[in-house]
Amino acid sequence: MTFLSTTARALAVLGLALTATGCANVRGPAPAALAIYASPVDAGPAAIAEPSKRGEACASNILGLVATGDASIDTAKRNAGITRVASVDQTATRVLGYYAKYCTVVKGE
Repeated sequence: MTFLSTTARALAVLGLALTATGCANVRGPAPAALAIYASPVDAGPAAIAEPSKRGEACASNILGLVATGDASIDTAKRNAGITRVASVDQTATRVLGYYAKYCTVVKGE
């Protein structure tokens, strides 16, 4: 009986620790269990360029503990060979606070 109550307490403490510590998050609308959205980015004065190419650069985060990637505008431009930018957008995905992904999407020529 003591083992069961000790195990139950340990699981309760572990569960509380996992929910109260670092969460994977991205900026955006109010937190939700699952959020997927896109929005434009003000990248300064609009360039006169055709959106014939599309470059994307992403970063992800797991549990707020491990973050990888490069979601910069420069990396998105380089990935598509863009020299003149027509528009910059961002996309984000968040799942329960356990996983988040943030991407920058650049269109141009």
